[in-house]
Amino acid sequence: MSPVNRPAAPEPLAEFARYLSLERGLSPRTVEAYSADAGRFLIWARGHGVDARATPRGDLDDFLWDERRRGLGAASLRRLVGALRAYFAYQALEGRLPESPAESLRGPRRARRLPRHLTEAEAARLLAAPSTGAYDDVRDRAALELLYAAGLRVSELLSLTPEAANLQEGWVRVLGKGGKERLVPVHARAIAAVRVYLQERERRFKNPAPELLLGRSGRRLSRGHFWRRLRALGRRAGIEQALHPHLLRHTFATHLLAGGADLRSVQEMLGHADLSTTQIYTHLDAAALKAAHAKHHPRG
Repeated sequence: MSPVNRPAAPEPLAEFARYLSLERGLSPRTVEAYSADAGRFLIWARGHGVDARATPRGDLDDFLWDERRRGLGAASLRRLVGALRAYFAYQALEGRLPESPAESLRGPRRARRLPRHLTEAEAARLLAAPSTGAYDDVRDRAALELLYAAGLRVSELLSLTPEAANLQEGWVRVLGKGGKERLVPVHARAIAAVRVYLQERERRFKNPAPELLLGRSGRRLSRGHFWRRLRALGRRAGIEQALHPHLLRHTFATHLLAGGADLRSVQEMLGHADLSTTQIYTHLDAAALKAAHAKHHPRG
C-alpha cells in the first residue's frame, strides 16, 4: 500500500512510535517494524476479546503461540518479543499499567553457529608459510605455533612475556579473561620455534619491550599488525578464507577433540569458565562421522 493510501496509525501507536524515535533513538526502520508488530498484537487482542490495557502474561504467550503456528520464523518472533517488551514498557512508563507484563518475555534462542576452523592440511601449510630467515617470519612462526599449540586468544598471545614460556618443561603461563591465570602445555615444535625467535629477539634488540612478540622497532606487536600479517601468510599458504587469530583457537580445540582429547581438558586449556562454551567445538564434519559409523557399527 502506498504511503498516500495507508491508513493513519492509531493514536497509541503513533505515540509509541514517537517514543521509540525520540527517547529510545531507534532507527526509522526499527520504529516502523516495532510499531507494526505492536499493531498486530492490538488487532489480535481486539479479535480475542483481550483488554490490551490490562494484558496478563498468559495472553502474550497465546499471541506468540498463534504467530508461531501461523508460520512466523524464529528471527521474526525474536523481533516481535522485542516490540512487545518495548510497547508494554512504554505503557508502564506512561502510567497506563502498574508494570509491564512483557518484562520477562523471551523469544526463541539464536542458533549457535559452529565456529569455522582450518583443516589439518591448511593448518600445516599456514605454519610453514613464514619460511624465510627474516625477522618478521621468525617471529610469526613462533606466534602461529603458540596459537595453534595452546589455543590462545590473540590478547593472551600478545601479552605473553618471555618469562611466561617455560621451554624446559613445555608450558606457557597465560593471563586470561578476568585476570585468571592458567598453564597450557605446548609441544616440541612450538618450543623450537619460540627458541629460534628468542635468539633472534636477543640479537636484534638491546632494550626491548617486556612482551615476547615485538615489532621491528622493539615495541610490543600490535593486534592490527599481527592480524594483517596473518592474512598475508594465509594468502601465501594458499588458504582462500580470510584468516583471523581466533580461527587458530577454533582450530586448536577442534583438532584436539577430533584427536580424542576429553572435553574438560580442552575446557581447561582454553580457559572457559563454562563447559557448555567448549561443547560447541565437539562438531565433526560429515565425512568423519560417516567414516566412524562405517568403521564401528556392527553392520557397517
